[in-house]
Amino acid sequence: MADTSDTRTPAQIEADIRRRRDVLAETLDEIGVRVHPKTIVGDARAKVVANVDHTVGRAYVQVNRVVSDVKAQFVDENGSPRMTRVLPVALVAVGVVGLLVLGPRRRKR
Repeated sequence: MADTSDTRTPAQIEADIRRRRDVLAETLDEIGVRVHPKTIVGDARAKVVANVDHTVGRAYVQVNRVVSDVKAQFVDENGSPRMTRVLPVALVAVGVVGLLVLGPRRRKR
């Protein structure tokens, strides 16, 4: 037995078929774009860039924290150098540079 409850006209049925065909065509086009190799590569590249940006941001924050901690060791709250800590480090640095400069000269003689 056929269902006779559909009271649409043939023109309405054809219009409905056209609309559904258009929606299906749009869906297939969208699927085609999503599975295209350039789209896949672009999405992967965007994810990598986002991860790198996130990692670089975290590294920057960590380095900034370390630099601030080191600076706090050598500078007081007013921004003045703490000579009791700067002077020994400066003397060690001068000593290391002196050894590096004079070390090769002594070996040549």
